[in-house]
Amino acid sequence: MFDFLKKNKAKTGQVDMSSPGSAIEKIYHEGISSVTDLIAPSAIRFNSTFFQVGDTFAKTIFATTYPRYLQTSWFSPIINLDIPMDISMFVHPIETVEIMKSLRRSVTQVESQIHMEGEAGKVRDPVLETALQDIESLRDQLQQGTEKFFKYGLYITIYANSKEELDKSARNIESILEARLVYFKEAVFRMEQGFSSTLPLANDELAISNNMNSSPLATTFPFVSSDLTSNTGILYGINRHNNSLVLFDRFEMENANMVIFAKSGAGKSYAVKLEILRSLMMGTEVIVIDPENEYQHLCDAVGGSFIGISLSSNYHLNPFDLPRIPEDEDPRDVLRNNIANLIGLLHIMLGNITPEEESILDRAITETYAMKDITAEANLRSFVREQIPTMSDLYEVLRSMEGGEDLATRLEKYTQGIFSGFLNNQSNVSLENQMVVFNIRDMEEEMRPVAMYVILHFIWNEIRSKLKKRMIVVDEAWVMMQHEDAGSFMFSIAKRCRKYFAGLTTITQDISDFLTSRYGKPIVTNSSIQLLLKQSPAAIDVIADTFFLTDQEKFMLLESNVGEGIFFAGSKHVAIQVVASYSEDQLVTSNPAEILEKRRLEKEGGE
Repeated sequence: MFDFLKKNKAKTGQVDMSSPGSAIEKIYHEGISSVTDLIAPSAIRFNSTFFQVGDTFAKTIFATTYPRYLQTSWFSPIINLDIPMDISMFVHPIETVEIMKSLRRSVTQVESQIHMEGEAGKVRDPVLETALQDIESLRDQLQQGTEKFFKYGLYITIYANSKEELDKSARNIESILEARLVYFKEAVFRMEQGFSSTLPLANDELAISNNMNSSPLATTFPFVSSDLTSNTGILYGINRHNNSLVLFDRFEMENANMVIFAKSGAGKSYAVKLEILRSLMMGTEVIVIDPENEYQHLCDAVGGSFIGISLSSNYHLNPFDLPRIPEDEDPRDVLRNNIANLIGLLHIMLGNITPEEESILDRAITETYAMKDITAEANLRSFVREQIPTMSDLYEVLRSMEGGEDLATRLEKYTQGIFSGFLNNQSNVSLENQMVVFNIRDMEEEMRPVAMYVILHFIWNEIRSKLKKRMIVVDEAWVMMQHEDAGSFMFSIAKRCRKYFAGLTTITQDISDFLTSRYGKPIVTNSSIQLLLKQSPAAIDVIADTFFLTDQEKFMLLESNVGEGIFFAGSKHVAIQVVASYSEDQLVTSNPAEILEKRRLEKEGGE
């Protein structure tokens, strides 16, 4: 061990070993401890195919053969392996003049061989022709200065706790690289030189190299994975390529919108609830449309407002509500926009509407507002909530309007029938809380698109009234995308919410319905952040076409575990794993088994 350290110290120029009274000799003979003595293992034993450093087994392997083409990041899978190893790359430049002479000789030899085989009447040899083309191309690039030439050595020293584990790790590394046509060999009978070559001493004692020009050499650079770590924002997860943190602030992008696509059970709600919890700590207000009662526990834990919307609920939303109009907006534009949104809602409520009926509805809604002195000429900034008309007022106007009798009949079930409770009252809901959840689990299936539209319209009015940093989450957004008017309204919000310092998050598991809508892809393109988690084989082709995924990324999404996927932010994207602390997990978990166990423990604790 002493001789090995002494030899390497001499090579690095740390001490003068030619002097008999050198520092290392004094330390050795006098028994004075130094940093070298403290970090050195008790012993090193070298074998023909491995060596042992203390209780650790190790072996060195080196690259011998490379394919004709090397792809970028081909070495990244080795860098990211969870195996202890040391990697050394030695790059020795070669003078262009010298390599040009060598290449000229190679051209002469290859051309001569081709000529001889041609005279002998042999069939042309593609190997020789390809070699000639490669040599000539390399000569041109070297002459033009666009390429340089190098000798490149790649050595890996692998460590393990046992000989069996060491051999298994070496086979694993070799199989990964052989799949890329890169072949390695063990440094048999040269383990000491291999170990020294992979220590941080810059000693290339193995001296085993391959000729490479600049382009393939550049592909060996191992640190090519993207990262999304910024100084501000929240933690979205762990970068699966390099284990860095995915820290990001969506409000620093050109817009703060986000879309999440995943199959059922892939962890999309879990990821969103984690983002909500961490965003609340950063002062962001959050409003959620929850179709399956998944956000109640989190809402209660943070002291939010949980609003259950159903036909028998005490909470009401009036579709005729107008926002508090900011000073920089024209009241007439606000009123016209609200009338247009109401017509879109009535399209969903009443089904097919002809252009003539749409014109009647336009006049009827305008007249309904006018009955309450709400007109384009009135002071719309001074009205009170009690002035706002309801569906019953529209129903009465339609009944008395020529051509509106049929529309009034179709509207009757929303004013006097089974659906009257939800839509036909003045609003009594407040958004004055940092987290507000609208739950529509108990709403009839037929009324869900209507409820989501009315809630989103109510939220939009509030966003326009007061400038705040807000996040709007629409879970199971495909329900709205089934209706063109609802999809159009959501797209309008996605385009305009940036102006009001808000970001829209749309979540869906029915990807086909969402993306086949005429407003599906525009919503995706107007979202600076996209999160793709585990996908089903039936949807992967649509996802791949929309996000221009490679075959490897498609396979990753098909084989991902829960909470794993691809995170897009602007022009960058990384493979992500959503992670949570124990306390966070207790608040955001959607696993039914975990929820039942938690309730059981809470019940036992209460008793």
